[in-house]
Amino acid sequence: MKEEVKRKISIIIPCYCSEKTLETVVKEVIDVINTKQEFFYEIILVNDNSPDQVWNVIKKLVQENTNIVGISLTRNFGQHAALMAGFQKATGDIIVSVDDDGQIPVDELFFLIDKLDEGYDVVYGIYPKSKKKKLRVFGTWINNKMTEIMLDKPKGLCTTSFYAAKKFVIDEVLRYKNPYPYMTGLILRATKNIGTVQVNHRSRLYGKSGYHFKKLVALWINGFTAFSEKPLRIATYTGGICAIAGFIYGIITIIRKLINSNIQVGYSSLMAVVLFIGGVLMILLGIIGEYIGRIYISVNNAPQFVIREMIGKDINEKNTYL
Repeated sequence: MKEEVKRKISIIIPCYCSEKTLETVVKEVIDVINTKQEFFYEIILVNDNSPDQVWNVIKKLVQENTNIVGISLTRNFGQHAALMAGFQKATGDIIVSVDDDGQIPVDELFFLIDKLDEGYDVVYGIYPKSKKKKLRVFGTWINNKMTEIMLDKPKGLCTTSFYAAKKFVIDEVLRYKNPYPYMTGLILRATKNIGTVQVNHRSRLYGKSGYHFKKLVALWINGFTAFSEKPLRIATYTGGICAIAGFIYGIITIIRKLINSNIQVGYSSLMAVVLFIGGVLMILLGIIGEYIGRIYISVNNAPQFVIREMIGKDINEKNTYL
């Protein structure tokens, strides 16, 4: 009788301020995968220079389980860069992204994998009822709308940090070597054959989200400047509209003056127009400057991430620069 070939799942977990939740999340991942005899696993834990003791927790987990690999980055590169570091070391047939805070329903992991087996390249777990705070819910909505407009994401497709992807998709994602990785943009660049599965969102096991408003804004800017030229087109259109509006306003002013010579030129209205046009110009220059700044940083080969230390089986090199 021919022996059944097992499939390998690589679970990538970026870790930041999760020393009190990580062990629980990892244990649940292991318990869930062990319920399926046709699968085996590796878990890659990426310490994104967390200020707490999460790296010590990762070391403990690696010592207890040979299927776990730990990676420690030299500084906080962000969740998406941490994922790229994990993807680089993943060897599974299926790669799954999981958060470290316990909100992702790991027990529903195989819903995503079953959907993947229907022929999709990537499957996202989406939440009908989110347990996130209002700011995060609003941020997620903005992010989805932004990706629809800027990155041509299919309408109605929601993306989250809980997804399963086939290895060839992740291999294509890893071809991106520049700083500022944005996972939704990279996946959409690789494939549009994407499915979704509704899953239950949980409350955080401990603490609060590391994504404050400033980080959310930075994430949005990163998304539409790294993978779309549409902001530059919008800047051009906005400049054209303002120029036309100014020309029409000037014509109207001349006509009104010709009809009634007693009309005084309005200082307040003039200042309002000047301030409006000046503000628009500053915004447009800022967008252009953002693109130029990112080009400059990329040309200077800024690292996507830098690995200080790796622990676990088959880890032969101690420092990796990308």
